[in-house]
Amino acid sequence: MAPDVDALLEGIRAGRRAAISQAITLVESTSPRHRAVARDLLTRLEPGRAVRVGISGVPGVGKSTFIEALGTRLTAAGHRVGVLAVDPSSIRTGGSVLGDKTRMARLATDPAAYIRASPSAGTLGGVARATVQAMMVLEAAGYDVVLVETVGVGQSEVTVAGMVDTFVFLTLARTGDQLQGIKKGILEIADVIAVNKADGDRQQEARVAARDLAGALRLVRGTGERAPSVVTCSALEDTGVDDVWARVLEHRDHLGEEGLARKRAEQQLDFTWALVRDELDQRLRRSPAVRAIRAEVRDAVLSGELPATVAADRVLAAYDGDAEPLPPV
Repeated sequence: MAPDVDALLEGIRAGRRAAISQAITLVESTSPRHRAVARDLLTRLEPGRAVRVGISGVPGVGKSTFIEALGTRLTAAGHRVGVLAVDPSSIRTGGSVLGDKTRMARLATDPAAYIRASPSAGTLGGVARATVQAMMVLEAAGYDVVLVETVGVGQSEVTVAGMVDTFVFLTLARTGDQLQGIKKGILEIADVIAVNKADGDRQQEARVAARDLAGALRLVRGTGERAPSVVTCSALEDTGVDDVWARVLEHRDHLGEEGLARKRAEQQLDFTWALVRDELDQRLRRSPAVRAIRAEVRDAVLSGELPATVAADRVLAAYDGDAEPLPPV
């Protein structure tokens, strides 16, 4: 039975959590029937103007603790906060491995907050295709701040930076993250950098790390480009978190209305092509011709009889309806 789009829309606009969860499940689904319903739903949602913030950092940096501290502060100030945490997928079940609600227990029970942990399902960098669409659902439901937590450090950061207004990178003192991050290009895309766990006897180390990072980034970015803000905080002790948020708002002010609108328009164009690639991938997987040769190609590649390049051409030819017999070896 197909979901009732009218009822879902009514529930989303009323902020009912069950309707929001059902809508996000729809946009995450790979079922062709669900995807068609999701498209209908999304085209009828009113566009929102929530503050979209991406938050990332290496495992163990304290992302969930930081998000809970920030989210709790924001809800206390009258905001409605949505959190989209893209978890690593279980190899066996495809489900979420971490389960962010268990790591954000206080925020999870806040009536002004909504947390959704979604399995990455093997998508690029752990950032699911549905993340942008889930943000649209939350905005339509009246959430004025959306926080997107990524899995770790890598391509996922580049991907999430292309779907939010401000990208916050959390790091630690004495880990080498500042230098490694610059070499990998992660810090080059950050808008705000926070050295977390600046508590107890680690405060001085955190301040030194922040100063070194700020100096290094001025060299990386050059004089003509705005360097990201670098601050220290302790999510565990809930100190400096408000300063990080102030830097997020400062970055939005720097963009201005025109700059923000231009950034979101460019993101929509990138998202358009991401949807095209995703749909082509789904059609390739559903193609009867591809399914017919999948086992044959797999066996030939595993046995070393067929090079990967030729195998790829074979699959594409089958998809195009012009399959050729396997070439002689």
